Amino acid sequence: MTKEDLAARRGLDSPVYDPAEDSRLLAQTASERLGSGDVALDVGTGSGYVAATVAAETGASVYGCDVNPHACRRARDAGVPVVRTDLVSGFRDGAFDWVLFNPPYLPTPPEVEGDDWMETALSGGEDGRRVVDPFLDAVGRVLAPEGRVLLLVSSLTGLEAVAARAATNGLATERVAEESFPFERLVVLELTPE
Repeated sequence: MTKEDLAARRGLDSPVYDPAEDSRLLAQTASERLGSGDVALDVGTGSGYVAATVAAETGASVYGCDVNPHACRRARDAGVPVVRTDLVSGFRDGAFDWVLFNPPYLPTPPEVEGDDWMETALSGGEDGRRVVDPFLDAVGRVLAPEGRVLLLVSSLTGLEAVAARAATNGLATERVAEESFPFERLVVLELTPE
């Protein structure tokens, strides 16, 4: 898949990932699970769509974070309190009841990798897990004692490999939502500390 294919697939022409079918699936799934007393973090918030939707539909306190300064600005414009940080590194231990993440998950050969913000938002590296794996290694630290994670991944990412990495980090995996498309199946995994 070329860089142009990635952008065309998402219809993107800005430095911020616009909501698409994956964003909507994650927002819907989170809205069905979170409640008004919950505190959540939307990692890689992009436009802030997931965070704003979940906060509006559930009354939960939802914060966003992103490495992209354009995304942080856009999420703030959408009313999302946001921090510019990489994954969960900017947050204290045990801070969140829920962590939501729609990561860059598209497998991308090195020869078509770019270094712009949209590439960062879309490319998951050769196996689609370049960002997923470090996230799974770090997310447990910011979860409250009964905290949970909703992670959206694609069938292109290797669901079994994601579940195995989660298990290595003490997280049990359950598929809680999915939607099929001609080119992939999107799956929301709920991760629970064991």
